Amino acid sequence: MSRAVFLRLKKRDKRIAMERIEILFKNADDSALNGNIENANRYIELARRIAMKYNIRIPREYKRKFCKYCYRYLLPGRTSRTRINSRMRRVEIKCLSCGRRIFYPLNTKNEN
Repeated sequence: MSRAVFLRLKKRDKRIAMERIEILFKNADDSALNGNIENANRYIELARRIAMKYNIRIPREYKRKFCKYCYRYLLPGRTSRTRINSRMRRVEIKCLSCGRRIFYPLNTKNEN
């Protein structure tokens, strides 16, 4: 197999893997909203495994849906507590599974 064919197949595999990751995160959202948090956790685990196998970065919007310490799905009010700290200009999320806190910068438009 030539190098060009190999690279094309590898690119195709990564594209398919990214599509599967997106589907798994959508399924995790649906499961969590229907009250089945265990299925949502399983979908997150599968998506992370696919990303690691194909060396793909999980997009930021999906990364913020699970705890980066225990890898559990974060559903505000159910599996996490979310607060906005305006003084520190950040969003604070506390995972109720492991108790760790995750901080994200608070992006504000129209700063003067």
